[in-house]
Amino acid sequence: ADGQKSYILAPVGLNVGDKLMNGPDAEVKTGNAMPMSKIPVGASIHNIEMKPGKGGQLVRSAGNVAQLMAKEGKYATVKLPSGEMRLLPIECRATVGQVGNLDHELIHIGKAGRKRHMGIRPTVRGSVMNPNDHPHGGGEGRAPIGRPSPMTPWGKPAMGYKTRNKHKASNKYIVRRRNG
Repeated sequence: ADGQKSYILAPVGLNVGDKLMNGPDAEVKTGNAMPMSKIPVGASIHNIEMKPGKGGQLVRSAGNVAQLMAKEGKYATVKLPSGEMRLLPIECRATVGQVGNLDHELIHIGKAGRKRHMGIRPTVRGSVMNPNDHPHGGGEGRAPIGRPSPMTPWGKPAMGYKTRNKHKASNKYIVRRRNG
């Protein structure tokens, strides 16, 4: 209406010609963005801000959806796709609905060349390298890792090693951690 154009993440069920609104006075329908204080509890949401005015950071990839679980005081409780329950400021904005492109995970690349066209180079396993190239390298024949746990090429623990800072300030906003 005001002549300003912008891209959005297309939600499921949005059709060409649909009118979208953005702001606190928008109605609660798929594709409309508004503060979480205006969204009813139990609604499906995506593209969620973590700090008011910063822009959406959570739940943006294809087919993802979060759920607004509760609103109390200055915070809203959101259930993220990972299963984590988290408190977010209630004035942060979110978009109603689920992110589109649900079939994204079903795409079969088919050949190495298509991956190369995407700019991705071949992935070589550490176990087939030499000991000077990777901690998993070396040994006679097909050798196991040979260390207590898998390592990155630089000798840091990989696969299952928790890297999150124990003293991170945002820890108090996580109501329930994801399973695993």
